[in-house]
Amino acid sequence: MIPLSDRIPTRRFPIVTILLIVANVLVFALEMLQLNPGGDNALQQTFLNYGVVPSRVAVEPLNITLLRFVTSMFLHASFLHIAGNMLFLWIFGDNIEDVLGHFWFAVFYFVCGFVASAAQVFVSAGSDLPGIGASGAIAGVLAAYLIFFPRSQINTLLILGIFLAVRRLPAVLVLGLWFALQLVNGFLSVGQTQLGGVAFFAHIGGFVAGLILALPWLGQARAIGARIRY
Repeated sequence: MIPLSDRIPTRRFPIVTILLIVANVLVFALEMLQLNPGGDNALQQTFLNYGVVPSRVAVEPLNITLLRFVTSMFLHASFLHIAGNMLFLWIFGDNIEDVLGHFWFAVFYFVCGFVASAAQVFVSAGSDLPGIGASGAIAGVLAAYLIFFPRSQINTLLILGIFLAVRRLPAVLVLGLWFALQLVNGFLSVGQTQLGGVAFFAHIGGFVAGLILALPWLGQARAIGARIRY
């Protein structure tokens, strides 16, 4: 299932969401420039310098770790990686920014990203592989959307073998299933610290952080939801 759009209008222009998307795309463009002069080695060195390497966290200065927690959120390994993350941020981020307001949405996003990185470091402390990507922070956005607008209808692309179909599905199904997959794959990946791929515990950590941090705005979100025709 690939979400394509939702149907909830916003009252505020989502400036923070847009700035985050623009920043991620610009950083990715700079990453791609490194493929010409230095090849994959230059790009891998960038990931090591600005991503979160779990084995380094315990031995490097705290300020360096915190800086990498931020910079890692703007790095992506491939076009599909950034395209998927930015699609999710675009669909769901504007509604969360609308409820929280611009400032608190920015705080919410980065705190979820920090918790996501910390969760991944905790379960893979010996790994030398850099953690990168905005998906941990975006997982927090998805969690907030799930509890704010569970009855929202998501236009979703269903891929059934060679057949494609677009259907309207409830957010509780789309996002609940997404989180369930992260849990299953996360626990299956425990102990595989030196394997690359998806940082499932970053997604889990960011999602749980989003659930908790969104609670103070739950009443406001429900008031907004009461005025929406689903």
